[in-house]
Amino acid sequence: MRVRLRPARPADAPRLTRIAHAAKRHWGYPEAWIRLWRAGLTVRPAHLRRHAVTVALLRGRVAGFVSVRIAGRGAELEHLWVLPGAIGLGVGRALFAHALRRCARHEVRVLEVSADPNAAGFYRALGGRDAGTVDSVPAPRKLPHLRFVPVLGSRRRGKTRRGKP
Repeated sequence: MRVRLRPARPADAPRLTRIAHAAKRHWGYPEAWIRLWRAGLTVRPAHLRRHAVTVALLRGRVAGFVSVRIAGRGAELEHLWVLPGAIGLGVGRALFAHALRRCARHEVRVLEVSADPNAAGFYRALGGRDAGTVDSVPAPRKLPHLRFVPVLGSRRRGKTRRGKP
């Protein structure tokens, strides 16, 4: 199935918020936890105006999105969410490959990812290296922290250089 990408628009904010919430709920977290994470799962139109956010289209419908915050030679994956019904169809891989290409264009040396524990295997399969954990809520919850070293100037999709930055 072909995944198409396009820039997110401010009008996409409610849909992207629903995707983030649905993706988080997919893992069976208690609703009390979802409420704790509401702010982090909410995409505002202002965010879409200020940051490069990309949506994935599957059969013409938005199926996921990605956002990377670049600061100098480093970057952080802010969002990568896929509708539960689209998991396993290449949407996440296409979005992550796009994020890596963006990092390479900006000569980012390290892309940092604080992953949901249920998604950590996905990132490891794409070349992420474990770099410890970060605190989360509710305490004492921890998130796996992974690092990617984008191949600078690479035109190949989703390729990373393995090893330490």
